[in-house]
Amino acid sequence: MASPATGLGEGLNSEAVSGPRPAPPVSVAAVLPAGGSGERMGGGTPKQFCDLLGRPLVSYTVQAMERISWISDIVVVVSQENVEKMKFIVKKIGHKKTTVVEGGITRHRSIFNGLDIFVKSNHSSQLLKKPEVVIIHDAVRPFVEEDILFKVVMAAKEHGAAGAIRPLVSTVIASSADGCLDHSLDRAKYRASEMPQAFLFDIIHQAYLQCSDYDFDYGTECLHLALKYSKTNAKLIEGPPDLWKVTYRRDLYAAESLIKDTMSQQLCIISNINENARQVGFLLHETLKDHVKVIKSTSTSVSENDNHLQNMLLDHCYNFVCINDELNGLQETHQLLKILESRNASVLYSVVLISVHLDILENTFLSSGMQSLAKLAKEAKKKNILLYGLIMDHRKDNLKLQETIGLAASLITALIRDRNPIFVGQILVA
Repeated sequence: MASPATGLGEGLNSEAVSGPRPAPPVSVAAVLPAGGSGERMGGGTPKQFCDLLGRPLVSYTVQAMERISWISDIVVVVSQENVEKMKFIVKKIGHKKTTVVEGGITRHRSIFNGLDIFVKSNHSSQLLKKPEVVIIHDAVRPFVEEDILFKVVMAAKEHGAAGAIRPLVSTVIASSADGCLDHSLDRAKYRASEMPQAFLFDIIHQAYLQCSDYDFDYGTECLHLALKYSKTNAKLIEGPPDLWKVTYRRDLYAAESLIKDTMSQQLCIISNINENARQVGFLLHETLKDHVKVIKSTSTSVSENDNHLQNMLLDHCYNFVCINDELNGLQETHQLLKILESRNASVLYSVVLISVHLDILENTFLSSGMQSLAKLAKEAKKKNILLYGLIMDHRKDNLKLQETIGLAASLITALIRDRNPIFVGQILVA
């Protein structure tokens, strides 16, 4: 399988660092515990395997680690019954640098299994090199950025251990035996421990080797183990707001909304060399500036522009508008679909393709053209490409043309933001 396009650029929040960051001066690997049962999520599917825009949640977290070049290996630890499922996900999505390890019955036992794989010499599938620093990060925190990962790694190099923290949102109180208020904590003095955390490998591995059964079965805080057994005081790093953990079903909806919003920020408009198509493409470009952050336009044939489109795919563009000016013309759209499919552009995220048609008489296009588009869209949907049709009559005076362009821009914006498969193959009219 060809290598799929990578992730959503630098990531899903505003903490992205401008320009490439130098790699830490240490070797780094990551362990992602993913053995939870998802009881708080409700339903029978563990939250790490819940579907999020066509992919399991854990895949987004793996991808967040994969896109960072200085992380050499990623170990995903899952329960025994989910080992084969996770291996299938890794193969299907095309994840690299990823090894699946069977976990234990508790979180700490699972993390220990993930760490221990680096020091075992009898690993059957591949030999992993023990890193100097290891990152531990929840598999259900998909919005982690390179910036915070770099900070905790560098702090771990200096202090032996480090972890992200966030201010407490709610006041913490203690109740008495009879269920009444006993006392409350001063929120200003306390912080919420978050992920990611990072450790000098030998410090955290030795701490786990000394763990009591009680720590293994009831403990939850890795930083505490480093302090208790390795006498290492962790450096605490203020983290960004997007380190939240997907715990409840409402968190899945929030995660989906955040991903959709980010994916809709870049758009590529393709029009052929015909003057009418180029004019509409220009007007759409100008109007969509108010709705989309990054717009790239090109006015050459798709077949003549393969390399340029490939660059756009590498730039993480998942939204395309293809302007056709020929009656029943789907050649450009069909050619673009072929390129998207051949590049596996939709392996990680759904691709939205809006086929715009100009100067189309409804009684001629909607009979044969709609059938052709619907058939094409049905096949494209199997490849995770969402194809929609849009008819525009640009043969109007300037005022009415601006209204048409405005309506078309609104429809395009709604389609790329909602990414709704229900409307696939449908033809909308601006």
